Amino acid sequence: MSTLDLRTAIAVRCGVDADQICVGAGSVDVLANLVSVLVDPGAEVVLPWRSFEAFPSVVERARATAVPVPLTAQLTHDLPAMAAAVTERTHMVMLCSPNNPTGTVLHTDEVVDFLARIPSDVHVVLDEAYTHFNQDTDAVRGLDLLAEHPNVICLHTFSKAYGLAGLRIGFSVSSAEVAHTVRQFSLPFTVTNLAGRAAMASMLAEDELAARVDLTTRERGRVGRELDHQGWRVAASQANFIWLDTGGDTARVAEKLRDSAIMTRWWDGEGIRVSLGTPRDNDTVISTLAEIHDRL
Repeated sequence: MSTLDLRTAIAVRCGVDADQICVGAGSVDVLANLVSVLVDPGAEVVLPWRSFEAFPSVVERARATAVPVPLTAQLTHDLPAMAAAVTERTHMVMLCSPNNPTGTVLHTDEVVDFLARIPSDVHVVLDEAYTHFNQDTDAVRGLDLLAEHPNVICLHTFSKAYGLAGLRIGFSVSSAEVAHTVRQFSLPFTVTNLAGRAAMASMLAEDELAARVDLTTRERGRVGRELDHQGWRVAASQANFIWLDTGGDTARVAEKLRDSAIMTRWWDGEGIRVSLGTPRDNDTVISTLAEIHDRL
């Protein structure tokens, strides 16, 4: 199996041409290549925060400057503030929908308005790692923007809904010109034959993917409603996790969850990301958080 075979299969799945696809050892590898090639050292990259934790690190790796813009009170991107942060030094903007770790989504109309407010030569990377779990029909879909906005780059992964995280495989969809430039300056052979074949096979298992996503989204709704009823501040997640806005109680709640053998990702003073599991696992999370909330 060649890289071209993989790019062609992905292109068919996305409804684009193979020359619009770049692949790498996970979406972080692809993102790092995009930043290294498209952002000059010393230039600026505007990004939301809190968002995907790799964003600032890949910017730093490219010797560029990250310009973080805080999320809104609703824990989604503050696009007007991000547009205002774009200057002549800005080479790239990063977006994430559904956002990691809050799970909130961007809507098509607000992204189109945002694109109209920034220079067309600023690259806009839209990380859609969790897009399969989105059920908001108004949420932005990066592929729908490409025809009219050649500065948009869609970032995808096989690590989430497809379940291939350990194999490390991701891809981007962009204009053919951008993809060609990035491929020219990216390291070859980063995607193993095993990972490539697994990715191609996973794209043929649509029924299994749909069943997995359906179970996850149903559980997300159930868990979210239960936790909201308990009194937790639950973000409007469209991903495969729930975000608890725990603020100053974050460390204490996370520690109590850990003591109950429930592992989470948490950020002190901000919140806790709880990944969804089986219904039985989720029942344990619900009952444990109920006990914790009663003791806060």
